[in-house]
Amino acid sequence: MLKRTRKPTHPGEILKELYLDALNIGISEFADRIGISRKTVSAIVNGHRGITPEMAVRFAMALPNTDADMWLNLQKACDLFEARQRLAQIKIQPVPQPARI
Repeated sequence: MLKRTRKPTHPGEILKELYLDALNIGISEFADRIGISRKTVSAIVNGHRGITPEMAVRFAMALPNTDADMWLNLQKACDLFEARQRLAQIKIQPVPQPARI
């Protein structure tokens, strides 16, 4: 598996640039369309909050040519990158494999 050296793009940035800006929809209008607060969408767009499974479904229902798996995979890539960065300096002791019969 290849090691990722560049931080993945946060799904909020993709939401803003590829969808909201491209469709000329503001954060408040999008929040109203998917039934959540403007503050929540703003936090996602600014990378302060991640995409939950429920949010991924809402996005997929509202945005053309997307699905919940896409949004969750974008979030997963960010989460794994950040976890690997935090844990890079910690010494983890591997668990030995059980003996084969």
